[in-house]
Amino acid sequence: MPRAIWSGAISFGLVNVPVKLYSATAPKTVRFNQLHAADGGRLRQKRVCSLDGAEVPYEEIAKGYEIAPDRYVVITQEELDALDPRATKTIDIEEFVDLAEIDPVFYDSAYHVAPATGGAKAYRLLLSAMEEAGKVAIGRFVLRTRQQLCALRPAGGVITLSTMLYGDEVNAPDRLDELEALADVEASERELQMARQLVESLSGPFRPDQFRDEYRERVLELIERKAAGEEVAVQPVAEQRPPVPDLMAALEASLASVRERTGADADAGDGAARRPAARRARRAGARRAARAPRASRRRAAAKPARG
Repeated sequence: MPRAIWSGAISFGLVNVPVKLYSATAPKTVRFNQLHAADGGRLRQKRVCSLDGAEVPYEEIAKGYEIAPDRYVVITQEELDALDPRATKTIDIEEFVDLAEIDPVFYDSAYHVAPATGGAKAYRLLLSAMEEAGKVAIGRFVLRTRQQLCALRPAGGVITLSTMLYGDEVNAPDRLDELEALADVEASERELQMARQLVESLSGPFRPDQFRDEYRERVLELIERKAAGEEVAVQPVAEQRPPVPDLMAALEASLASVRERTGADADAGDGAARRPAARRARRAGARRAARAPRASRRRAAAKPARG
């Protein structure tokens, strides 16, 4: 059975909802230990002073904040403890907002919220009220000595809590120089129409089970093969930068590929848009092939005769 990582209450006006918090995610990253390549011994990290080269025991380590190169302000643990947020064991709801108003970039970690003993009725009340109003609760609470901004939302008949980044922790995209190029380009109506068709042809319900971490699976397979004593030959892969394709040709080829894979008619719009991209490509190829002999005859006629 999962272990609760936090227990307390949701403060909803004058109502307290006793709850427990459980991790909603379990990232599956393949982790490696650092070894000495010569003998396979595991490497151990040591804390070494950069001035005298001596190893420093844990009790002699202080915290320092760098304010300039090699200049630090030393802060004691007692000073930090005095600034710690008050661990009230409550999730204090401050306001309710529409889910669409929250940019997903602000979300951090996700947790399932379950009612604790005696809290089922109040939990159901809060859950039903948010479901009917279509609102998300924004609040704060203390988790592992840090004050967290959080969002509480109904999801599949339960309350889900997502810790959130503060506003000054999110980088604004307007600081990216490359975005200035957008002011000088504009898609044609034809290109936009094709792009809409491609988006529509690839649209469907979100099914998370159909996506797999293929790289992690290949790494685990490699580990199993080597653990079984198999010699694995590795072919180096040269990184290649794909060429920039012709936009319309890329859109048409993409639509043709989707239709071939799904059997659906991805074209919509005017008559030209409804013609299959593959048929247009064949006609274009035929026209190029027909023009080639004529061009060759013209070049031959233009050459001066040799005497």
